[in-house]
Amino acid sequence: MLKEFTYDVPTIERGYASQTLYVNLSSNEIKLRPVDDKMKETFTGGKGFDLWLMWNGLPKDRIVKWDDPENEICIATGPLGGVTQYPGAGKSIVTSISPETGIVIDSNVGGYFGPNLKFSGFDAMEIQGKADKDVYIFIDGDKGRIEIHDATDLPDLAYEITRVLSERHTEKEGKDMSVVTAGPGAEHAWMGCLNFSWWDMRRDLPRYKQAGRGGIGTVFRNKRIKALVAKKDKITLDMNGPADLEAIKEVGREHSGEILNQDPNQNRMRVIGTAHLPSIMDEFDLLPTRNFRTGGDPEARALFGDVWEKIFTNAGKGWDGCWRPCAINCSHCIEGFELRTGPFKGKKVVVDGPEYETIAGCGSNIGVFDAHWVAEFNFYCDAYGLDTISFGTTMGFVMELFEGGHIDQKATGGHKLNWGAAEHVAAVLHEIAEGKGFGGKHFGKGVRYLKGYFAKEFGVNEKHMQDIGMEHKGLEYSEYVTKESLAQQGGYGLTLKGPQHDEAWLIFLDQVHNYMPTFEQKAEALHYFPMWRTWFGLNGLCKLPWNDVVPPDNAESDEPAKVPKHVEFYARFFEAMTGRPTKGKDLIKMSEKVYNFQRIFNIRQGKGLRLHDSFIPYRSAGPVTDWEYESRQDRYDAQLKDIGIDIAGKSTTEKNKALRENREETYRLLTDAAYKRRGWTRNGVPRPEKVKELGLDWIPEVMNIVQKHHDSEPPKETLPKIDSAWR
Repeated sequence: MLKEFTYDVPTIERGYASQTLYVNLSSNEIKLRPVDDKMKETFTGGKGFDLWLMWNGLPKDRIVKWDDPENEICIATGPLGGVTQYPGAGKSIVTSISPETGIVIDSNVGGYFGPNLKFSGFDAMEIQGKADKDVYIFIDGDKGRIEIHDATDLPDLAYEITRVLSERHTEKEGKDMSVVTAGPGAEHAWMGCLNFSWWDMRRDLPRYKQAGRGGIGTVFRNKRIKALVAKKDKITLDMNGPADLEAIKEVGREHSGEILNQDPNQNRMRVIGTAHLPSIMDEFDLLPTRNFRTGGDPEARALFGDVWEKIFTNAGKGWDGCWRPCAINCSHCIEGFELRTGPFKGKKVVVDGPEYETIAGCGSNIGVFDAHWVAEFNFYCDAYGLDTISFGTTMGFVMELFEGGHIDQKATGGHKLNWGAAEHVAAVLHEIAEGKGFGGKHFGKGVRYLKGYFAKEFGVNEKHMQDIGMEHKGLEYSEYVTKESLAQQGGYGLTLKGPQHDEAWLIFLDQVHNYMPTFEQKAEALHYFPMWRTWFGLNGLCKLPWNDVVPPDNAESDEPAKVPKHVEFYARFFEAMTGRPTKGKDLIKMSEKVYNFQRIFNIRQGKGLRLHDSFIPYRSAGPVTDWEYESRQDRYDAQLKDIGIDIAGKSTTEKNKALRENREETYRLLTDAAYKRRGWTRNGVPRPEKVKELGLDWIPEVMNIVQKHHDSEPPKETLPKIDSAWR
């Protein structure tokens, strides 16, 4: 043991422990910090607390890099996190400066660590500094003790670390433990993820959820952290100290009961979870295939939900929720899965998932239409601590360059990375964990890095790579084809952290249901939905109970896209916990404070302006190649006619050029409209009056930043040629 710290476990009142935990690994300093009413009122909890801790903890006189000792990893739940009577209330929210983007990344993750941390007495945990050797941090919430341990004796793979530490510290055969780990892949890649464990009661073993996006696992290992451990014997509803215990029970019963009644007739989350999505995405031309070139493929049927239903162990029959009371129970797994490659070749393991994003990213998007291989990639990405979304999207980019003859085996370290080359994909994956070869030295750094590497070392055309390299702000795209949804193009391009679907998932509302045909409606959606989805991350909640199972009469409501009955549920839930009178509009206002604060944080980090929201890869907006155009020629020809372009006698190349000019212009117009609705300047800066309206003006540095940048002009090439939207 390198350091021991004892404390009195506080009584939680109205969802708050009213203190945070600070650990500095450079000095082994451990201390407690108070949470006052102003912090609760402004930042609510969860991601809001994480951001506030980072804002104050990071140096303010310079841009902080991801591998600076001053960079922090913050983990929090929120006032509703850890509630044992509500579905989806077991989430943690993790933040750090990302290796891929250079700005704050946040990741919402299941598992028991966040609740265990909270009931150990902390609304958030803040880790700073770098250890001089591998360490792990143990939080014993039963005895009020925090320890920093030498971890040089621990194994490297995530699952083995959890096993060893559970055996070392548990008093209930692992059931009282939650462990956070990364893995050897995170040491050599910028797409490192974190595994958060939870105890599967039926199978009597630990399982995992991932904080996947943006490389927080990479920061974790750079700080020489092998694991975080939080131990708590028992969690009950009254431990949250709710203002109205019975009201929480009532709304929890209503929401859970609706899920149990409606899920069998809707998405069958309790049977196949998000694996129900590939067939729907394929049907509506939204499933990424072969680096997002098309939205479907005849071979995709091999990855549909009925296939996974046969593979998942006891689908719909076991206890498959990553939080104890969650009625959705969507965390399915494969038991007795025999691996074909790598250090566990020939061994039978448990695979957590795969979820939709992995099925699409590590399946259809790289031309691998084989469920076994997708599950194998899933297992090793988790064990090595790698984000499956970034891995799959990066592999799709490399494969397209390889197929097109832009790179060869010399560039890929000898790997023949044709579409569907599963064994070569696995070999690259194992190289990342070893820190060797193309995988370990180059691939794991992601699409943006590879664009520069391939251009410099192999002379690949930079413009072509910008068009087909599916990253923005440095973060790889999550797995939805957005060519026909302008709103979703904005939902990805105008995000705070990069193209991740959890901020603004609008593609079905826009493309399938056509709920928002006008610019103004799209701009309103790009205001409301990012704010609403942010709210879950402030409170320690999962979004799936909101809209993956909906009331039977939701389609008849005034605004079915918002699922208004569920918004009412959440307002009742928040009021019952905190005692604060709450309506649906109040939830949006909570999020709007934090959302704008994060935008200003990005500006402090040297980004967060219009330039950084512009120049999305064109493939996310339209067909890059003539082949892509011709694969949907009737659609694109009709669209050109609709905007008044005479296509008679025009070649495919000429038509594609005209389509591109129109689509790039509409994205610039959308940016104008969305900024205006959010109360930002044309350069993407929150206006001083918006900051004051949100009550953020008490933070002097916030006002200094917005006033400094308020009159800044955006680059002309980012502005639309038609200026009507802003006027």
